[in-house]
Amino acid sequence: MSDKLKLKIISWNVNGLRAVMKKDFLKSVHDLDPDILLLQETKLQEDQRTDEMIGFNSYESFWSYSTTKKGYSGVAAYSKIKPKKVTTFFSRPEFDNEGRMIQLDYDEFTLFNIYFPNGQMSEERLLYKLDFYDWFINYANNLKSQGKSLIITGDFNTAHNDIDLKNPGPNSKRSGFLPIERDVLDRIVDQGYVDTFRHFYPDKVKYSWWSYRFNARKNNAGWRIDYFFVTKDLIDKGVVKKAFIDNDILGSDHCPVGIAIEI
Repeated sequence: MSDKLKLKIISWNVNGLRAVMKKDFLKSVHDLDPDILLLQETKLQEDQRTDEMIGFNSYESFWSYSTTKKGYSGVAAYSKIKPKKVTTFFSRPEFDNEGRMIQLDYDEFTLFNIYFPNGQMSEERLLYKLDFYDWFINYANNLKSQGKSLIITGDFNTAHNDIDLKNPGPNSKRSGFLPIERDVLDRIVDQGYVDTFRHFYPDKVKYSWWSYRFNARKNNAGWRIDYFFVTKDLIDKGVVKKAFIDNDILGSDHCPVGIAIEI
């Protein structure tokens, strides 16, 4: 009889937790039944959370908030397994102030929930996004060099390859599919991280985000910008059993993505 721990981990950009709570969010979570649930773009301040948001379905919750702008950014993590350590401040105020990352350390792996910046607003925000990528890759590589097994998930705000968005040509000069952004994802792969969905489904066309305009979701004119990257050791050891994208779950402009692991 196996004594391995089986976990389902799900990531979901909810585009406002207060809004999605009115759109069957709790039922969706109940149906998905993750052991760890990671949310991006909660758009909440600490005093705006309800008791229902803080704890449901035996989860303990952990939060990071934007301190520079209300109703903006923010991430949350819900876990049925108590982490050894939770980190929400990383000694980089320009990133910490926007509430974009939570690190949860468990016995067998370190898990990151990240809402990577969107670079479409201006050249300045694109540079901010690229700086965030560079900082995080260095941070993750430092942990990997110490022998840590990493699971990195969230909204990366970049489609990696042509297969990952409906209209690659027209979007090739738009932030989210610029060569300089795609190169970052190449670098992540080159440095020993595996895109779990592509590992299991190298040729499958499936998206995780759709614009609210032009009936994009109805027409499935989407982008795959929500990922689970893991360090290669978790693939080599057969820890990651499954990767999935739940297109049928509504409530946000993103849908949940996830992995199943056995560790």
